[in-house]
Amino acid sequence: MSVEIDQEYRPREDEPFMNERQREYFRQKLLQWKEDILREAKETLQHLQDENQNHPDIADRASSETDRAIELRARDRQRKLIAKIESAIERIDDGSYGYCEETGEPISLKRLEARPIATLSIEAQERHERRERVYRDD
Repeated sequence: MSVEIDQEYRPREDEPFMNERQREYFRQKLLQWKEDILREAKETLQHLQDENQNHPDIADRASSETDRAIELRARDRQRKLIAKIESAIERIDDGSYGYCEETGEPISLKRLEARPIATLSIEAQERHERRERVYRDD
């Protein structure tokens, strides 16, 4: 069963957390994001195929290869992002979306709005980053 979400709807703190309407709102947001990424990836692929020509000038060839490497790295990041988006959609389906993986507490709607793939509350994310910095500095 799916709830119809109007374009003006935004989740609010004064409604039940992760009610059906909020879950559908974030599902649509995630699906649209994934669709945008896939469209950009197709455009990138088309661009790379169009660019796949021999450049007689070595500087042009080097520049083209650098551009190609940058675009391929961006595509790899997008591939990883799609996996995170799909994981978030799975969490919506299993009812765990919107709750911190570490504490089980709700993740703020503002954080989910800004980063719909978030799995940690801001507090848990900050603790995680502090621990990461400590180990990295060693």
